[in-house]
This record gives sequence, C-alpha cells and structure tokens, in this order.
Amino acid sequence: MTTYGSFPGTRPRRLRTTPVMRRMVAETRLHPADLILPAFVREGVREPVPITAMPGVVQHTRDTLKKAAAEAVEAGVSGIMLFGVPEEEKKDALGTAGTDPDGILQVALRDVRAEVGDDLLVMSDLCLDEFTDHGHCGVLDAEGRVDNDATLERYAEMAQVQADAGAHVVGPSGMMDGQIGVIRDALDQIGREDVAVLAYTAKYASAFYGPFREAVGSSLKGDRKTYQQDAANVRESMRELALDLAEGADMVMVKPAGPYLDILAKVAEAVDVPVAAYQISGEYSMIEAAAEKGWIDRDRAILETLTGIKRAGARNILTYWATEVARTLR
Repeated sequence: MTTYGSFPGTRPRRLRTTPVMRRMVAETRLHPADLILPAFVREGVREPVPITAMPGVVQHTRDTLKKAAAEAVEAGVSGIMLFGVPEEEKKDALGTAGTDPDGILQVALRDVRAEVGDDLLVMSDLCLDEFTDHGHCGVLDAEGRVDNDATLERYAEMAQVQADAGAHVVGPSGMMDGQIGVIRDALDQIGREDVAVLAYTAKYASAFYGPFREAVGSSLKGDRKTYQQDAANVRESMRELALDLAEGADMVMVKPAGPYLDILAKVAEAVDVPVAAYQISGEYSMIEAAAEKGWIDRDRAILETLTGIKRAGARNILTYWATEVARTLR
C-alpha cells in the first residue's frame, strides 16, 4: 500500500514544465538594450579583413563599420565600442596616431556619429596600445617600463580628441593609476561634461586576450602584468573600484567576464552606478571553435554565457555577438 505522505509536497519541477512556464518565472532576462558591440576599423583597407582567431569577426573598412553600426541600431543594441587599427608605419613610441584628429579612430568616430547620430551610443577605446610600436598601453621610460604619469598626459589629450570626434562615452582601458580623474578633468576643461566615462575598473592580465591581439594588430612584446590586475586578487578590484568612483567614473566594468563572475557580482553589489562586463575575444573564440568541432550547441552556449554574466550583476555586456543575439531576442 502506498504511503502518500512519503512523497514530496513541494515540487520545484512544477515551475519548469513548459517553455512558457520557464519563461514566466525566469529571474534573469536578456534584452537587446543590455548589449554593446565591440568593433574594429582598420586603416587603408578596401575590404573587411577576417580575424583568423575570431571566426565571424572582421577588421572593418570605414564603410562596412557604418553598416555594422546601422545594423546594431536596427537590432536594438545600445552601443558600439570602437577600436582603431592604424597602418603599421604610423605606430610610434608615443602612439601619436591615437591623438591625431585625422587618425583612424577619430575618423571612424565621426563616420559612425554621422551614420547613427544619437540612436546608438558611440563609445571609444581610450588606450595607446593599438598605436604604439611597442604595443604597451602607455609611454615607456628609459628603462622600458610603462611611465604611469607620462601616460596620463597622453590619455588626457586622447580623451579630448575622441570627444571632439563624437564619442558619447570614452572607455579608458589602460589601467593607469589616476586615469579616470585625469580624463574627467580633461573633458571638463573643454566643456564636454556630457561625455561619459566607462571605467575599466577590474581589468585582469588574462590569457584570454590572445585573439584580440590579432584583431588590433598588436605589436606587444612581453606582457602587461605590471598594470593589469593579478587573477589571484579580489580585494585589489574593490580598491580600484573605490578609486574610480571617487575620481568620477560614470560606469564601471569587469574584464574578462566569464572567468571573473565572482568579481562582477561583488562589484555589482557594492555600487549604485551601471556595471558592465566584457565578454572578451578568448571567450568568444572558445565557443566558436568548440561549436565548429560539433562539441557544443553554439546558440545555446552563447545565450547561456550571456545569461550568466547578466545574472552575476552586469547591467550591460560587451560581446561580439551583440547584434546577432539582439536579433534573436527580438
């Protein structure tokens, strides 16, 4: 004889019975407006250049970049983060192409603003690594070390030219001490209080940046461990967060996203400003490569990783799948 009291009275599976039920009780939802598209524009090319290590991603021409921006608007994406790839002969020790009003990044900013106006947040990577012949994010001293304060002077100039070129948001990614305060002051000095600063608050020295180096034609020799954060540290991120907020950051970011969801959750819990996370090149490439091998379901894996990043606390996510996923969500 069956003893019914021995069966569970509470059955969480009842809330998983159908797709509609699961959708209704979902605690985390992705939306196209959550997404920001990182995009690369390369100087001197007539056709988009495929990035071997990032299948489906290209170095854009000026024209194809404008098209990608328009497609992002149509899909409902909130922003586009631009990275400039100059001609190799224009790189130098100071990264002067990065502050040239006619440099590729500034030209691209003007192009995209002319194409989309205020329908898409036009965001600009504020860093020297794409433009230096040594590949570091700053100016080097006589002993080959990154000179923090000399680099800040370059960042201030870079912020001003990017604002003049049309950036709604600048994203200083170099991890120099004091960079947010210097950039905020530089923008305010030219009357650009309207330009927001997205702080790369917790940017770790990660092995997952590998494909990005190809994407920007990096000239880096060595590593960036003296200025990017150590993967072993948590409290260090919270210290960086406090400094960035005190210096005037409008938004903060954790990069990479997937390997640092614990950091993302701590940052999101601690602040009342928008928190972003960057699903970086290596995260993208791993999924694309595994899917190509038939080892995982590509589309499900993409949505699962993005949902995990959102669940951990990201208000916005930079992802190379932004436009594709936004179309799917709509």
